[in-house]
Amino acid sequence: MNLRNIFLASAATLVAAPALADVNIYTTRQPELIQPVIDEFTAETGIDVNLAFVQQGIVERLKAEGARSPADLVMTVDIANLQQIVDADVIQPVDSDVLHNSIPENLRSPDDLWFALTTRARIVYASKERVADGEVTTYEDLADPKWEGRICTRSGVHDYNLALLSAIIAHHGEEYAREWAAGVKANLARKPEGNDRAQVRAIWAGECDISLGNTYYMGQMLADPEQVEWANSVRIVFPEFEDAGTHINVSGVALTKAAPNKEEAIQLMEFLVSEEAQHIYAEANNEYPVLEGAPLSDLVASWGEFDRDTMDLTTLAGHRAEALRIMEEVNFDG
Repeated sequence: MNLRNIFLASAATLVAAPALADVNIYTTRQPELIQPVIDEFTAETGIDVNLAFVQQGIVERLKAEGARSPADLVMTVDIANLQQIVDADVIQPVDSDVLHNSIPENLRSPDDLWFALTTRARIVYASKERVADGEVTTYEDLADPKWEGRICTRSGVHDYNLALLSAIIAHHGEEYAREWAAGVKANLARKPEGNDRAQVRAIWAGECDISLGNTYYMGQMLADPEQVEWANSVRIVFPEFEDAGTHINVSGVALTKAAPNKEEAIQLMEFLVSEEAQHIYAEANNEYPVLEGAPLSDLVASWGEFDRDTMDLTTLAGHRAEALRIMEEVNFDG
């Protein structure tokens, strides 16, 4: 890793410091997950990049800095976070034929404010021992009483689960979504707790049979010697909506309003959707490229093919408030 290009600094430090690079990025993703593709961009263009890891408060930082912000780009995960940045009015549109031609319409903002870079599926981890092939087919099925006492999941108000419930609302309406959330809650083996990997651990320990999770966590578990056994106890199942495909979410990028290095920043954005960069970035994160035809990593390819839900992600973001209200009304985490 090129440590010279990683800034784990406060906003004050970045503002006060002289420009050390041609592109500055605020990112909620760990820098080591982005560094491989950044290194390739610098090697090909000679443009240096600073990564500032901002784990929380990225919107507040950009608003506080205003026109003085050193940040050119912001990179984050989940459509809810991207929409929050849009609502804060701290980014500007990018009119780029490269981005339009490389990224499917449903994976970018209709007003060109944000662009997806990778996707991940919200899938089911199923016990190899206790769940038969074909036993899990749809998201709607998770509310069926046959799963009573067999499901584990993280908090219902976590962004990943709110995005899934938002998709349920978009496909079936709010009343159905409330009944579905209540049905899934009734089928829980335990109170929601921990992250997605903790649910796989619970399956391995025999506490439940299936769990909700993002695909890339399988890659993370297989890379951790302490978690390999958990990963090997489950298989990935791609449920679908009854009228659509498998629910997906994204990581994405946006150009800040301040963008002191706008031209170079857009050049980096366009590089990030090239076939070469898509393969590097998706492989480093165990995710799926947004560019059609870009090669998958061998591990991700081994999980099998699936049909994606093509619902516009901005539509899902528009249902987030309803999803949160439903989770609170059914006391999902209670």
